[in-house]
Amino acid sequence: MSTVLEIADLKKLARRRVPKMFFDYADSGAWTESTYRANESDFAKIKLRQRVLVDMTDRSLATTMIGQNVTMPVALSPTGLAGMQHADGEILAAQAAQEFGVPFTLSTMSICSIEDVAAATKKPFWFQLYVMKDRDFVRNLIERAKAAGCSALVLTLDLQILGQRHKDLRNGLSAPPKFTPKHIWQMMTRPQWCLGMLATQRRTFRNIAGHAKGVSDLSSLSSWTAEQFDPKLNWDDVEWIKKLWGGPLILKGILDEEDALMAAKTGADAIIVSNHGGRQLDGAPSSISMLPRIVDTVGDKVEIHLDGGIRSGQDVLKAVALGAKGTYIGRPFLYGLGAMGKAGVTKALEIIAREADVTMALCGKRRITDVDASILHKD
Repeated sequence: MSTVLEIADLKKLARRRVPKMFFDYADSGAWTESTYRANESDFAKIKLRQRVLVDMTDRSLATTMIGQNVTMPVALSPTGLAGMQHADGEILAAQAAQEFGVPFTLSTMSICSIEDVAAATKKPFWFQLYVMKDRDFVRNLIERAKAAGCSALVLTLDLQILGQRHKDLRNGLSAPPKFTPKHIWQMMTRPQWCLGMLATQRRTFRNIAGHAKGVSDLSSLSSWTAEQFDPKLNWDDVEWIKKLWGGPLILKGILDEEDALMAAKTGADAIIVSNHGGRQLDGAPSSISMLPRIVDTVGDKVEIHLDGGIRSGQDVLKAVALGAKGTYIGRPFLYGLGAMGKAGVTKALEIIAREADVTMALCGKRRITDVDASILHKD
């Protein structure tokens, strides 16, 4: 653990400990992966303004996201198949986030169910919703999230049609994994992962299995999932979901100023500037490059968060400086989860918090709530 100093170290460990098909799932983008790479590289283009001889004592990263107190402006992104990075992955990540004081967002396509996570945690978590053609199933999902005490609903807008991810197709990705010679070899070379999976019953999409009509076995689950993402999803559906949910609503997947204006009109509590981690429209701009434009367009109308490309505490600080009230990490916590389970997720959060804290001080600020564009270097 002492040699893990940055998120890249967790990534290296996860690559060694997680079967290739599941590591690649977390670590891939659509088509050429140009947007996935730009999400990271565009952060590096933003330079910080070094300040000296300022009081750096009594620093704090504490703030709020949609009115909820957080120890730093970071939430764990909704990520499908987290329970395939490590046995009971969503439960472990939720517990780590709870103890650290940041939000955990459970994906519709999780391995551990809403009820599984609720039973293993003491504080409310957030739930991410994919809208399916089966509206009764969607209604049931929302009711289950309400019953579990979820404190926010994150509605993903950019997955009406699934972007093609070459690595997943070449790997023959499935949950649970197929038992072909290739897949068996991948698992045999990861014995610790296998032992964890043998010790749990959570190996499939438990938010769907047993809850969706006509889904009685793995083959029917696979075909149902492939057919259910709704290409007709539109702004009227957002209004329907908002009324059905009745609580804090966050819209994820905004990458255009016109869409940001439409999203603000819905009365949502926040929008997430996001390109789905570069996993949908390859060739789209990075999230961080679009953040200033969207802040300028709707920053006075709705709370703005950012998802995509964050690999350090410095990235968090840069996003906040450009107007984000909160940020999300997906791959960093998945690397930690795959590398070390719950302890790895905690380590990822500790790394990001430490980097954000030290950077904030060296930029002359003591409170994250005081961070703005003044910490950025201008050419």
